[in-house]
Amino acid sequence: MPDSHDFVSGDPADSAGRVGASASEMRALDRSLVSSIAWTGAAKWAVQVLSWACTVLVVRLLTPAQYGIFGMAAVVVGILQLACEFGVGAAIVQGPNLTREQAGRLSGFAVSLGVACWLVAAAIAGPVAEFFGEPALRAVVPVMGLTFFFGSFRTVPAAMLSRELRFRRLAAVETGEALCLTLTTVGLALAGYGYWSLVIGSLVSKVAGSTLAALASPQPIAIPLPFGPILRTVHFGAYVALSTLAWYAYSNADRAVVGRMLGEAALGAYAIGTTLASMPVDKISQLYQRVSEAVIARVQHDPVAVARYLLRITEGVAMVSFPLSIGMALVADQFVHVVLGPHWEPAILPLRLLAVAAALRSLDPLLAQLLIATGHASDNARSMTIAAIVMPVGFLLGAHWGLAGVAAVWLIGHPAVVMTRQVWCALRIADARLSDYLAALWPSASSAALMALAVLGTRALLDPATPPPIALAIAVSTGALAYTLALVVLHGQRVRAAWQLVRRNRGA
Repeated sequence: MPDSHDFVSGDPADSAGRVGASASEMRALDRSLVSSIAWTGAAKWAVQVLSWACTVLVVRLLTPAQYGIFGMAAVVVGILQLACEFGVGAAIVQGPNLTREQAGRLSGFAVSLGVACWLVAAAIAGPVAEFFGEPALRAVVPVMGLTFFFGSFRTVPAAMLSRELRFRRLAAVETGEALCLTLTTVGLALAGYGYWSLVIGSLVSKVAGSTLAALASPQPIAIPLPFGPILRTVHFGAYVALSTLAWYAYSNADRAVVGRMLGEAALGAYAIGTTLASMPVDKISQLYQRVSEAVIARVQHDPVAVARYLLRITEGVAMVSFPLSIGMALVADQFVHVVLGPHWEPAILPLRLLAVAAALRSLDPLLAQLLIATGHASDNARSMTIAAIVMPVGFLLGAHWGLAGVAAVWLIGHPAVVMTRQVWCALRIADARLSDYLAALWPSASSAALMALAVLGTRALLDPATPPPIALAIAVSTGALAYTLALVVLHGQRVRAAWQLVRRNRGA
């Protein structure tokens, strides 16, 4: 498979002599990939520091029980949200040419689903409140259900922006939505609205995101009948919807189990552990997911090009996500005591386990994207369905050992049940070898291992009387320095190749 030089130069031939897209086509896609990630990154990270600071502030203002109420509602509402989208956006990006008439009918179809899901949310609010034993959910769930209706107007405009590689506008839309969420939530939390600050913040941000998307990419809205012109797109979207529903079911089954078996306080601690563990990985994924989906869809019939992007994006993602995730696991106890406060101590052990698991989970979104973007949504749906059956059973068993037992299922079960099959499917489609995939992970994995040794050694030698904030700063600085040195010294050629790619295409 291509080495780092192939990635930078855009050489269309791999080590087996296969020929894919032309060098000029690959260079054009590289420019789109790098410049689009740059615009997305600049927009997202411009508000990310503020967002993280505000998240910590909201956590300190709310109690674990208040956070738990929002978490209970989010489990149910989130499942409906994925059903509401029905994979329309992914089908638009992956599929053939789309006429304006089809876009209008798909918009009408999306809005119809939004209304239907809102009504379902209102209808199930009572049973959900009974299930969790929390009366507040009778009001919270219907209000959060309004996000289905307002968010449905965003589906087609955002998908068209991604399909057309217009990521500057899409980045502006998502930045405005994120800022609205942050400012609204913090403002209401400071005003003493408790869990309602989280609920109303999510609703207001959906309204803002849909409005900005419609302005950035105006699309007609029409009655989706007759259904024939959009049947192919809806059929493909059904597989995507099944995948996302199954993914969401097993991804949030842990919270449902914790809330039901261990209580709202335990759920609050587990939820904040999950949030902190996944936050860096989620933000990294958001930088490349939309871009890589559109780029891989462009070369979906060229295995050489598909393999090229799979391996190189995987390598880049791991270089950033591995040190962040492993680093959080190494300093979880210090971080919780210094940043969140002593009343969040129950979150330390699950945070540590979930952070290690997040390092591997950071690789999963690209695998699913590759399957969908190349037209193999049914393969992805099978993997997610298997996980939706096996993982919840694991959470139920793990709950007998408390929060740590549930978190451990992510560390052991997810790689065994989900990633093994996803990697096999992706390598088969790209006609690549497992050794190539592991080689892409080696720079980050080996450097993160040396980073862990450096941090653990530093913490062992540090004077116990050192103030906790200073001890945390020393551990973080040591880890960052150790990882950087290991990466540059041991894998300098790979780092230089990646940097050369960025420099050659950053101005595109």
